[in-house]
Order: sequence, then structure tokens, then C-alpha cells
Amino acid sequence: MNQKYLYLIVDLTAISLPFIFSFHPKANFSKKWKYLWPAILLPAIFFLIWDEWFTRMGVWGFNREYLTGIYVFSLPIEEILFFICIPYACVFTYEAVGYFSKKNYVERFAPSITLTLGVLLFVIAGLNFEKWYTSSAFFLCSIFLFYLRFVLKPSYLGKFYSTFLFILIPFFMVNGILTGTGLENPIVWYNDAENIGIRMGTIPIEDTFYGMLLLLINVVIFESLQIKKNQSVQQKS
Repeated sequence: MNQKYLYLIVDLTAISLPFIFSFHPKANFSKKWKYLWPAILLPAIFFLIWDEWFTRMGVWGFNREYLTGIYVFSLPIEEILFFICIPYACVFTYEAVGYFSKKNYVERFAPSITLTLGVLLFVIAGLNFEKWYTSSAFFLCSIFLFYLRFVLKPSYLGKFYSTFLFILIPFFMVNGILTGTGLENPIVWYNDAENIGIRMGTIPIEDTFYGMLLLLINVVIFESLQIKKNQSVQQKS
């Protein structure tokens, strides 16, 4: 295998099975694409701007030996595809978990989990204000958690937390490869001066909550569009 396609292969592998099973007749996920694509593309704009900014600052960067060489500004095309392929796979998983597990045992604990996480991340961000990746990822995730806890108060957070625990398994596999597990050099490198230096294997701990923020926004938009559609139908009937 030519290693310059490795990041691209990671992206396509992540989305391949979820995409194929999106057309399963008993749970046709493709019928929800009209809610899914806005939920993927709108957050992607924000995260790609963030990504471009931090790449230019040297907070993180990309190893050219694992890239096809196609760039949009400072970002390789593989990095752009990451914000499509990974959210697609994760929202598909979120839906699949809800389809196969009707009873959610986490739901009653969701408000407490949300508040605790929000406070913890906010404190860590404040204590590491000079570290760009830590402070931005933890602060933004905490603010969004507070928004969910005190403003939006969605009924599906328990389902999200249950799914997120499941998603952490492929997350460690994908991010492990991207950050250098099993490779001579990482595909994505991090400037350790801009994070707190705690790694899960090769993965900075900040990646977990950066990913949580991305997926929370994906799910909130996905669910909100469906709720709005259902309310509209009920009003007309």
C-alpha cells in the first residue's frame, strides 16, 4: 500500500460500513439524510475554520508522507473529509443504538452528567488558559454542555452518552492511527506546548472532548430538525 493514501483510507473505512447499512430496509437511515447533511455540514464549517486557524498557528499539523497532497488552504483534503466521514459514522451509530436499544438507563442521570462535565471542563480550561488546544476545546465543550443543561434541555442526552461510550471504541482505533499508533510517524502531530500533555496511548486527552463537542452539535442539529418537522406535521393535522 502506498502510504500517501493512508489518511484517505482511514476516512473511507470509517464511513464505508455505516454508508452501506444506511439502506437497510428495516432501518433505512438514508431516509433521514435531509436532517443528517445539515447536521454534518454546518458544524463542519466552524470546525474547519478552527482547524485552519490552529494549523497556521502550529497547534497541530499533518505529515505529508501520509497525504495525497491535495490541499484547501492549509488543510489536506483528508482532514476536510474527516469532518464528513466521522460525523456520518457516529450519527449512524447513534441512530442504530437507539433502534436496537429502546430502554435508556442513562437518561435519568443525563442532567447530572452534563452539569458535572461542564463544570470540570470549564475549570480545566481556566487552569490551562495559555494552552490553546486545551483551553479552546474544553471551554467550548463546557459552554455547549451548559447550554444543553440549562437552555435546550433535550430528552436525548442519555442516548447520546450511551452511544458516545460505544463510539469511543472506534474513536480510539481511528485517532490512534492518526496520532501514530503502529506508524513510524503520526499522520496528525500536536504541539505539546498547546495541550496538557496527557495522552491515551498516542491520543491527546483533548481529542476526546473536541470529538464530543463535534458529535454533540451534530446530534443536536439532527434531532432538532426532526423535532421541528414533527411539530410542523402535527400542527397541520
